[in-house]
Amino acid sequence: MMENGGYVGQYGDDGGYMEQEEEWEREGLLDPAWEKQQKKTFTAWCNSHLRKAGTSIDNIDDDFRNGLKLMLLLEVISGETLPKPDRGKMRFHKIANVNKALDFIASKGVKLVSIGAEEIVDGNLKMTLGMIWTIILRFAIQDISVEEMTAKEGLLLWCQRKTAPYKNVNVQNFHLSFKDGLAFCALIHRHRPDLIDYSKLSKDNPLENLNTAFDVAEKYLDIPRMLDPDDLQNTAMPDERAVMTYVSSYYHCFSGAQKAETAANRICKVLKVNQENERLMEEYERLASDLLEWIRRTMPWLNSRQSDSTLAGVQKKLEEYRTYRRKHKPPRVEQKAKLETNFNTLQTKLRLSNRPAYMPTEGKMVSDITNAWKGLEHAEKSFEEWLLAETMRLERLEHLAQKFKHKADTHEDWTKGKEEMLQSQDFRNCKLNELKALKKKHEAFESDLAAHQDRVEQIAAIAQELNTLEYHDCASVNARCQRICDQWDRLGVLTQRRCQGLDEAERILEKIDLLHLEFAKRAAPFNNWLDGAREDLVDMFIVHTMEEIQGLIQAHDQFKATLGEADKEFNVIIGLVRDAEAIVKQEQVPGGLVNPYTTLSADLISRKWSEVRALVPQRDQTLANELRKQQNNEMLRRQFAEKANAVGPWIERQMDAVTAIGMGISGSLEEQLHRLKEYEQAVYAYKPSIEELEKIHQAVQESMIFENRYTHYTMETLRVGWEQLLTSINRNINEVENQILTRDSKGITQEQLTEFRSSFNHFDKNRTGRLAPEEFKSCLVSLGYSIGKDKQGDMDFQRILAVVDPNSSGYVQFDAFLDFMTRESTDTDTAEQVIDSFRILASDRPYILPDELRRELPPDQAEYCIQRMPPYKGPNAIPGALDYMSFSTALYGESDL
Repeated sequence: MMENGGYVGQYGDDGGYMEQEEEWEREGLLDPAWEKQQKKTFTAWCNSHLRKAGTSIDNIDDDFRNGLKLMLLLEVISGETLPKPDRGKMRFHKIANVNKALDFIASKGVKLVSIGAEEIVDGNLKMTLGMIWTIILRFAIQDISVEEMTAKEGLLLWCQRKTAPYKNVNVQNFHLSFKDGLAFCALIHRHRPDLIDYSKLSKDNPLENLNTAFDVAEKYLDIPRMLDPDDLQNTAMPDERAVMTYVSSYYHCFSGAQKAETAANRICKVLKVNQENERLMEEYERLASDLLEWIRRTMPWLNSRQSDSTLAGVQKKLEEYRTYRRKHKPPRVEQKAKLETNFNTLQTKLRLSNRPAYMPTEGKMVSDITNAWKGLEHAEKSFEEWLLAETMRLERLEHLAQKFKHKADTHEDWTKGKEEMLQSQDFRNCKLNELKALKKKHEAFESDLAAHQDRVEQIAAIAQELNTLEYHDCASVNARCQRICDQWDRLGVLTQRRCQGLDEAERILEKIDLLHLEFAKRAAPFNNWLDGAREDLVDMFIVHTMEEIQGLIQAHDQFKATLGEADKEFNVIIGLVRDAEAIVKQEQVPGGLVNPYTTLSADLISRKWSEVRALVPQRDQTLANELRKQQNNEMLRRQFAEKANAVGPWIERQMDAVTAIGMGISGSLEEQLHRLKEYEQAVYAYKPSIEELEKIHQAVQESMIFENRYTHYTMETLRVGWEQLLTSINRNINEVENQILTRDSKGITQEQLTEFRSSFNHFDKNRTGRLAPEEFKSCLVSLGYSIGKDKQGDMDFQRILAVVDPNSSGYVQFDAFLDFMTRESTDTDTAEQVIDSFRILASDRPYILPDELRRELPPDQAEYCIQRMPPYKGPNAIPGALDYMSFSTALYGESDL
């Protein structure tokens, strides 16, 4: 309830205008600028309506005091006529007019509280503003309804929905949300995008945004300026009532356009439904006409019963009918279904949209189409039954004709070439095996000929049946049947004649065949013996010992003892060939001299026998020469073995002595070096013995001697041993010289060096001159190097291992071990020391300049540093500054430079 002026109504605002302002004033929250903003806004709002009556107000707290313009304002905004005003100028006249206005407001359901006519007449600004706000709420805002919310909430929701898609606009209230002007511009652009280019607006230009919105609204939308952009910007929180009043003008302006758009959409929707119904009607008419026309064209073909009385002709018609059922009718079935579906869909849509039912044109009703379709199906059934019956009738007669043709074709194919075959004299030039094959083949033919007797009889019987049934082509059937019977008689005579000729030829060839068979049985093994003997006599042999050559000589003597029996077998084989030649000449048998059992001939056997007899003395001479050669090789083996058995042990003794010196077991480094050089001189003095052994080895190789049972040394092992001896001496001399250099340069005492060597040798169990990682770790521990057994200890050891074995070979050489122990035992330069030195030259700066390097260092070393130092990229860098820290760490391998 309002106590100090206002109203209580259903507008979403408590109406306590005076009450709320007095509460804000007590709490110190009332902004004096609000009253100024309300006065400007309410004045503009009243004038936007009063101008319709041809008048306006200038001062809201003075121009409504007589009640005349107040009553006029209510008549304009309500569209109703108020009681006639009093025209007097006395105070009571003015109070009467104001009371008439207040009574009219109350009659509209607005309960006014603490607003009296006297305050309005007296020019009380707060009461006047409260009364105008009451009028605005009732006549401008109350009618705003969104989702059954109160008027204020509905107006706020309308603003939120309209501005939701816009960037930098978030309407949450009617004061701060509209302060930057973007919300006003978004409302205008949402309904009239042609008036404002929203993409060019910025949140940083609120005055420009507000002026743009107010100017466009006033010029194009007939909404007067009710707010002042400067007042909105200079007030921490703009007055909510002023903003709501102005925003409500936007709502009423655009609500008319929205109603017009809704009406247009409703008309479009109705027209769209009507157009779709008309389209379905036209499509039904088109489909119905097309389907009925197709049925009309198809019926004469289905009712036709004409035929050429041939099976092929009827089958062609049947295939045409099947094509019709398979290709032509299915689309029409679909067309009929679509027609019915469209008709039902159309009727349903017409019923749902309150339209009258569709009535197709005459003859195109669904029942007409159904009757035509039934007639088509009946014609199809009758046509198919006629085709099947006609096919069965003609198939019987066609079957007999095809059966006769098939059997006649089969018989003629079988007899093709048979007469020429029976008259042939091919057996006169055959060998025995070929003749026997021909005879078996002829016997098979005789059996086949007898079996075909039944087929000839069947052909004659079918021809007789075709004559009885008066087949249209009986003349050709009878002529063909007679040709088959005449040929059958000729084949019987020729078969008997060929059988007699085959028997006579077989008797002659069997006699010749026995001689050929015996020749083949004897000639084959004798020929194999000749081939083997000839291969053995000319065989290239390689022997390496006396025992091997003596075995070959003994085998050759045994072969020569078998030559007598071989000569007898040779004469028997040649005699068989002569007998066969005499029979062939006497009987005049073509090709009778060709032996079917072997490719061997008498001439070939005779030639090979002569060759074997000539090769025997040649083999005797070859074996004698090889015997002399093996006797000389035996002498060379003994010479090489005698020399190698002396050189091999000497090399091994020297190698052991050099290895012992290299292990540093005794004596100082200078003594070890002196002894190694003495061994070096002794080795080079022994070289003539190696060269003499090389000469003997060359003779051994030239004689193709590959093994020597008198020694286990080979020239290759001796060469390798000699080279390893020279390499071991040179390597040990180099290692001792490097150890001396390390000792002298690093200040290592002889005792330390001896201790390092002794520890390394202790863990080098296999005397290989290198240690595995675990052996190296144990050696470090034995020298007092502390390596923990925890994870940190393992990491420390891996770092050490990376230093002594940079290539990850898996072993630590003594040189690397000595270098590491030397670094651990002596003082060396570090990267930190070099960095400290550069820092002194750079006056404690983190960088150094080229001029400072040239001033403090020799020219060549200064230029070396300038070329290799990277530019300094840290804070406070100056042009030309160089990074001496990265350069120093790179010198010791501690960076990527």
